[in-house]
Amino acid sequence: MENVQTNITKSDFQIDGQVKWCAGCGSYAILAAVQKALPATGVTKENVVFVSGIGCSSRFPYYMKTYGFHTLHGRAIPIASGLKSARPDLNVWITTGDGDSMAIGGNHFIHMIRRNLDLNVLVFNNKIYGLTKGQYSPTTPFGAVTKSSPDGTIEKPFEPGELVMGAQGTFFARVIDKEIKGMEEVIIAAAKHKGTSIVEVLQNCVIFNDATHECIIGKDVKDDRTIYLEHGKKMIFGKNRDKGLILDGNDLRVEKIGENGVTLDDILVHDKTIQNPNIHYMLARMSYPDLPVAIGVIRSVEQSTYDALLQQQVDEAVANTKIHNVLDLLNSGKIFDI
Repeated sequence: MENVQTNITKSDFQIDGQVKWCAGCGSYAILAAVQKALPATGVTKENVVFVSGIGCSSRFPYYMKTYGFHTLHGRAIPIASGLKSARPDLNVWITTGDGDSMAIGGNHFIHMIRRNLDLNVLVFNNKIYGLTKGQYSPTTPFGAVTKSSPDGTIEKPFEPGELVMGAQGTFFARVIDKEIKGMEEVIIAAAKHKGTSIVEVLQNCVIFNDATHECIIGKDVKDDRTIYLEHGKKMIFGKNRDKGLILDGNDLRVEKIGENGVTLDDILVHDKTIQNPNIHYMLARMSYPDLPVAIGVIRSVEQSTYDALLQQQVDEAVANTKIHNVLDLLNSGKIFDI
């Protein structure tokens, strides 16, 4: 990566002042994971920038000892996109929530992914609007009772992974806020990916949507209701590591190894690098109780990035132009023709 520096540590990214989120908020763990992960990327501290919109997640730039922008609701992506296009040498991060990114910022979200700008995005998904005190968001489950849906929301929720795949995303991962080590590993992978990396963090809002993810990530159930995907390894899960995923026609299915004639050889191997997104799409949209929820890097493929192609066009235009100053421009011909 550009501007490599090897002597930085977590403390180099920690502010001297107080971090202010609600006590018990999952954002504290995400902050710790990011501060631990960044030194491992080797990027020079002065070339790291955090950009945010509006929401609890958007206080993040204040708590990182780096450059940063706290922008408007849903508008972190245009600012970050312009910054990366103008300064491709910078390591640019976006911190956003499920509402900030997929509601008012939804159009920017899908087009950033489609363009494959070299940006790193952390989506804090607590399935609620926390800063504005508990209204349902684009990821709130159907039927959920919230302050803005007292009789239950009648909207089908977005699944961030489906949205990423549909927008031709090149990197999608899902992590759990209270598992700092797992977050750290995925954040490093996202930072090293060339293109738009989307990391969905299953985050807890202790005040307005407490324990929203506990039905799948609770200590007593996580082993059987989630599956940690590792590239090149069998898709196995369960407390006894005796269940796995197989492909049944066009669908994924859980089978117990050793039953119904299923052996270890029948279990799928995870390949995050397949260009065809079909299997990654199925993995990203798995949900309990039918299937385990996928955790880890689900998709990571190499494709040209927008900022690299843009710079290539600029370099070619500069190399081939006959206009080198304003006088050349004014004398270049019919400059006022439309």
